[in-house]
Amino acid sequence: MRKRPQSSSIPPDTSAKKSSDTSKTDEEDKLNHSIRTRTPRRSGFTLLTLLGVIVYASWAVYQYQYGSLPVPLTAEQAGKRGFSEVEAMKHVMELTELGPHTIGSDAIELALQYVLAASENIKKTAHWEVDVDVDLFHVNTGVTRLGSGMFMDRTIVYSDLNHIVLRILPKYAPEAAENAILVSSHIDTVFSTEGAGDCSSCVAVMLELARGISQWAHGFKNAVIFLFNTGEEEGLSGAHSFITQHPWSSTIRMAIDLEAMGIGGKSAIFQAGPHPLAIETFASVAKYPSGNIIAQDLYASGVIKSSTDFQVYREIAGLSGLDFAYTDYGAVYHTKNDKLGLLKPGSLQHLGENMLAFLLQIATSSHLSKANATADNIQSSHDTVVYYDILGQYMVTYRQSFANMLQSSVIFQSLMIWTTSLLMGGSTAVVSLALSCLSIILMWIFSLSFSVLAALILPMISSSPLPYLSIPWLVVGLFAAPAFLGALTGQHLGHLVLQGYLAKVYSKRKQLSPVIQADLIKLEAERWLFKAGSLQWLVLLIIGTYYKVGSSYLALVWLAPPAFAYGLLEATLTPGRLPKPLKLATLWMGMAIPILVSAGPFIRLAITIIGLSVRFVRHPGGSPEWLPSVALSVFIAVVICLTLVYLLSYIHLSGAKTSMVLATCILFALSLAVVFFGTTPPFTEGTARAVNVVHVVDTTGRFGENPSSYISLFSFTPGVLTKEVEEIKEGFICSRHKAIDYVTFSVTYGCLTFDDTEEGWDESDIPVLKVVKDTNGGDKRITRVAIDTKRSIRWFLSINTEEIEDFTFKVGSEELVPADGKRSVDGWHTIQASGGKNAPTKFELSLFWMQNSTLGSHEMPQLEQRPLLNLRTDVPGVVTPKAEAVLKKLPPWFSLFGKSTSPHTLSFLSGLPVNF
Repeated sequence: MRKRPQSSSIPPDTSAKKSSDTSKTDEEDKLNHSIRTRTPRRSGFTLLTLLGVIVYASWAVYQYQYGSLPVPLTAEQAGKRGFSEVEAMKHVMELTELGPHTIGSDAIELALQYVLAASENIKKTAHWEVDVDVDLFHVNTGVTRLGSGMFMDRTIVYSDLNHIVLRILPKYAPEAAENAILVSSHIDTVFSTEGAGDCSSCVAVMLELARGISQWAHGFKNAVIFLFNTGEEEGLSGAHSFITQHPWSSTIRMAIDLEAMGIGGKSAIFQAGPHPLAIETFASVAKYPSGNIIAQDLYASGVIKSSTDFQVYREIAGLSGLDFAYTDYGAVYHTKNDKLGLLKPGSLQHLGENMLAFLLQIATSSHLSKANATADNIQSSHDTVVYYDILGQYMVTYRQSFANMLQSSVIFQSLMIWTTSLLMGGSTAVVSLALSCLSIILMWIFSLSFSVLAALILPMISSSPLPYLSIPWLVVGLFAAPAFLGALTGQHLGHLVLQGYLAKVYSKRKQLSPVIQADLIKLEAERWLFKAGSLQWLVLLIIGTYYKVGSSYLALVWLAPPAFAYGLLEATLTPGRLPKPLKLATLWMGMAIPILVSAGPFIRLAITIIGLSVRFVRHPGGSPEWLPSVALSVFIAVVICLTLVYLLSYIHLSGAKTSMVLATCILFALSLAVVFFGTTPPFTEGTARAVNVVHVVDTTGRFGENPSSYISLFSFTPGVLTKEVEEIKEGFICSRHKAIDYVTFSVTYGCLTFDDTEEGWDESDIPVLKVVKDTNGGDKRITRVAIDTKRSIRWFLSINTEEIEDFTFKVGSEELVPADGKRSVDGWHTIQASGGKNAPTKFELSLFWMQNSTLGSHEMPQLEQRPLLNLRTDVPGVVTPKAEAVLKKLPPWFSLFGKSTSPHTLSFLSGLPVNF
């Protein structure tokens, strides 16, 4: 600390002053020389190399974490009690050879018979101290209504379903039957695929697991139930029917669901809990653990529009457990390309060995009965489990309460360090911090702007708004390059402002030469930018901790190691000490652990988003073509700003920025050139565009004639279809025509042809909506409507809730849906129904009108009113001659896309007006 000069009336000694000035000048020269020799000049080549190493290391982490699979084992190598992928693959082959096996089809009956025969064989070969029960369970009718997910506020009716249930338990411990672990997956597929991944691979793993477990179960304390259900693809009906109607369902204490959102690779946990027993047990015994709470947080947020049977087990039965899914090749989901050839060797072995170890451990646990007894309490207290794997070798798990404590401790310490630093640095430090934060804000603004601008340019220069689908790594040049360039530009502008302020501060230090001052200003600015990067992660950690977000562990990982490295190698508590250049060792030490932990999940998320782009559009023509690319570009820009903020602080020393900007611009230009000249096609036969070809018989009067018949061609993938229909040449006209309402979605942009569409259907197949009785007694109007879906066992009915307050739904004399108050979405409540060959086709609907309803007023023209009822009936397995001709001419990069709400190749549209 410098002392204040004391005042004195004695005249200064001039000779002494001269001597002092001479000595001071010598010290300044030595100081200036010392500083000059320590000032670095980082070359652009050094920074480019550093960036390249970081990118390569990230890719290597991803490959090791998600690309390395175990060696498939034969039956001899696995032994009687092990898991053999070779044996499991035999089941996959048998099931896929049946082709698509939707519920109600002949193929699903064959698939059920195959699984039943395999289950009976397991029963015959089981250990003599093990009981194996096999049940072919038939479900007549049932109704479910879920409170979340893609089926939220929708009534789902199912009937005539068959499931195979296999239970394994020790012969001489009958009490084990009272506590069971459920392992579940579905046999049925959508109509457009043979379903090698979704989910014949899951069924095959379960059969091989059941064979192995049947040799171990004589030591179990709990039973293991394997459920092979049907109806999952039609609204999770199989899981609901089992959990609500099967006698063994009351014994289940934990549910494990196996799913596929792609085909092959590592089957990872993407939902766990709410009770921690399952995930903690899995983490302790799994040989190749794979799972991350990031996926769970995204799934729970609704970003991923999908639902699995696990939702039924958790929401309807109150069970805890685990939800697994294959996610490789996400673009082939529910398309023709979900086939055996894409199933990577080792995929089934990975899931099978993990599950075998888990089941052997949990089946001997005495704590299983508590797993669902306290599930609601655990969920309400938010004491869920944070989990993530490291390189697929080790899974980290800890409770949310511990996460809150740990993260709060780091937050408190960080705030204390920042407060102390700012108090010691005074107003200069406060202003410098504010300006460095300004550089972070500008970095985000410019990075997002540049990346989004690139996404908006793509539809203007490419035949497809998604030109990167067949080669996903094009996004590095198309989006990552402009995002990085924008981040560098924004931080550079903030850096200039910060330098301007520091120049004023250092100008007061007269003992330093202007050249030295300039160097010190750069060094000081560099350090503030590095520290501002950690402050960015600190803010995210505070937000994540406050809202108890499990994924906030990422903020902890990206905050603590860089802060520790900086404190160890760079920080000083001496306020008057001149800044030194940041060491590259600080960057290496600070980023090693974050890259190791998060590089794989970040890259995986980007690849998943690209795969989802194939089926991004919910209402064809209802979303801008550039929207999926913008979503992807925003994600990439966010990752760039979050993860490269420390590296960017190193770039602003002379000689670095020019080469970095040049290299980034070259990469971006080359990527644009590849897109502009069509060097790589956006779609290939392996990465196909998701389309639907539907022969529609329309009785709504939308196109004048009643009924009108036409072929509708539309796509859930963004982009126009004009070039493709020119090749098909079946009279299609593509435009943004009057929206076709398919009840569960609408098509604004598509292609229609009315040529030669009168064959393959009969007017007797047109469904009937008939008003049987309409009474208006006082304030309550009730309308009874008879519904006959004719040949259709798969149909969708939407009810106008702006007019209808409630309804009841009957099959014969049985009331399946009571008047219990129903919620709606966008003014409609939808009934979705499907079932087997013997599913009913005649129903009765009683509608209870709103008191303030228009009551069928004629003041508004009928064509401008919303109809009272909209009905779509599908006839599975029927392809009319015109539809067949179109299907044969589809380009190879087209694939029919099926989901629980999309139409089959023959559909009837009907309706009932308000003023019937």
